[in-house]
Amino acid sequence: MIYDQPAGTFSIQSLPILDLVEQHHLPLYVYDSQQMQTQFLRLSAAFNPVEHMLINYACKANSNLAVLKIFQALGAGLDTVSINEVKMGLYVGFLPAQIIFTPSGVSFAELEEAIGLGVKINVDSIETLEYIGHKYPDLPLCIRINPHIMAGGNRNISVGHIDSKFGISVLQMPLVERIVKTLNIKIVGVHMHTGSDILDIDLFIRASEILFDVAQKFIDQLEYIDFGSGFKVQYKPNDYQTDIEDLGNRLSKLFNEFCFKNNKKLTLVFEPGKFLVSQSGYFFVRTNYVKQTISTVFACVDSGFNHLIRPMFYDAFHEIVNITAPKGNPKIYNIVGYICETDTFAWNRKIPEIWIGDVLCFKNAGAYCFSMASHYNARCLPAEVLIHEGKSRIVRHRETFEDLLRNQTTDFDTLENIKKQ
Repeated sequence: MIYDQPAGTFSIQSLPILDLVEQHHLPLYVYDSQQMQTQFLRLSAAFNPVEHMLINYACKANSNLAVLKIFQALGAGLDTVSINEVKMGLYVGFLPAQIIFTPSGVSFAELEEAIGLGVKINVDSIETLEYIGHKYPDLPLCIRINPHIMAGGNRNISVGHIDSKFGISVLQMPLVERIVKTLNIKIVGVHMHTGSDILDIDLFIRASEILFDVAQKFIDQLEYIDFGSGFKVQYKPNDYQTDIEDLGNRLSKLFNEFCFKNNKKLTLVFEPGKFLVSQSGYFFVRTNYVKQTISTVFACVDSGFNHLIRPMFYDAFHEIVNITAPKGNPKIYNIVGYICETDTFAWNRKIPEIWIGDVLCFKNAGAYCFSMASHYNARCLPAEVLIHEGKSRIVRHRETFEDLLRNQTTDFDTLENIKKQ
C-alpha cells in the first residue's frame, strides 16, 4: 500500500483505495498479487546456492482459489493440512505430486482419501506410520519429527516443543527405524516445523541440525528435506523480522555440505504461508461511531473478531491506518468490533483522529485472517478482492442473509408438537 503524502491518499498498484471501497463496499479484504510474488522471489533468491529447492505454499494461511492459482503459476507446490485443502489444490490445477498432505489427528478415513488422490503423505505419528506401513507397504512417505525446540511468537503457534501434539518425537527415532525396517517402508522425506514468527536464526539452525541427523538415518532412499517455515514478517515500521538472507546463507551452506558428504542431490523444501501472503493483505472497515467512557475512547467499526480473530486469539498486532483522514491530529483509541462480547482489535493505539464513517485499514491481513473467519453472531463473511496487474477483481463474493440459511433445514413440521405440549 502506497501513501501519497502531499495528497493524503492511499493506493494499491496505483488503484486509489477509497475508489476500491466505494466499488466493493465494506468490510472488505484486499490482496496485492505483486507483494506475493515479491516475497516468493525473495525467499527463492535467499537460497540461490542450493541446486534443488522447492517452496510449498502453506495454504491454511489463505486458501482463496485465486491465491492458490498465483503460487501455482510461480512454480510452488502446495502444503495442505486437510482433505478439502488437498481437493482445492487439485481443483485449481496442482498435480497430486505437487501436493503434500501434513495432517494432525485426522481419521484414517481422511488419510485413505488423500492416499487415493495420489498426493504425498507426511506422517505425524507412530500410529499412522504403522497403519500406512501395514496397509500400503509400497507407498513412499515423509515423516514429521518433533525436534523439541521451543520457537515461535506465541505458545499457540509454537509447535516443535516437547509438549506439542505435532510430529514424532526425535527421541522415538529408534522405534521409527525399527518400524521402517520391519515393514520395508520407503522414507523419501523428513520434515519439521517448529513454529511461527521465528526470530532466532541460531534456534532454527539448531533444529535444522537435528533434522539432518534424522535425515542421515534414511539417506539411501531420501529425496528431500523439508524445513517447514515460521518466518516472521514486519507488523509495524522498524519491527523485527526473520533475516531470510542470513538464514539462506547459513542453511544453504549446511544443506550443500550434507548433500556433498552423502553424494546425494536432495531437494531443500520450505512450506511458508504467512511469509508469502501476510503483507499482501489489507482489511478495510468503516467506523460506526466513536464512544468515550470515563477512561477510554472506543472507535467502533463494522466488523469484529468473526472476520479477524488474530488480535483476540494470538494477541497479534495489526497496524491500523485511518485511510479517510491520515493527516488528522493523533488521538489514543481502543479499536473495537460489533461482536457481543469483548471484541478488541487494538488497545491504546495512536491513530489520526477518527470520525463516524472513516475507513480504517488493518495491515498484514493476508494470512490467517479470512481463513479463520466465522459466522459468529450470525454475521456474514466479507468479500475478497485481488489486485492483479493494476486491476481489481472479486475473488470471493460478499455473503448475504440467504447464505446463512442455505444449508439449514427449514421444514419445521416436526417441531409443531413442542408448542402443543
